[in-house]
Amino acid sequence: MEKGPFSVEWLAQSSRSGGRGMPGSPPQTPPSVPADTPRDREAAERRSPGHEAESGGAAPGRSRTKFSAAQLQELERSFREQRYIRAGEKRRLAAVLNLSQSQIKTWFQNRRMKFKRQTQDAR
Repeated sequence: MEKGPFSVEWLAQSSRSGGRGMPGSPPQTPPSVPADTPRDREAAERRSPGHEAESGGAAPGRSRTKFSAAQLQELERSFREQRYIRAGEKRRLAAVLNLSQSQIKTWFQNRRMKFKRQTQDAR
């Protein structure tokens, strides 16, 4: 039987020799197994259930955007005109307000949800 990287013989040999494979040979790692780096572990933690509760759901290192009064005034004005922002308007607002297009898009999504809650509460 061949001693492939996942065979019982290979595993037994690698555990006996401290993970070095055959005596005198360089360390062997199965070719299809990715390295376990801190980045890999963090990605796995983010995918694991319940991780959102531990971190509060915010991406690590990403702080909450604080909009200035002038930015909010312009965003609210644009929202009153149209609840769904078009690509051209999104680019224009991003340039004028010195924000990214994804920040504009997210603000509009959040504002629509706030509007929905307000209208449901009013009923």
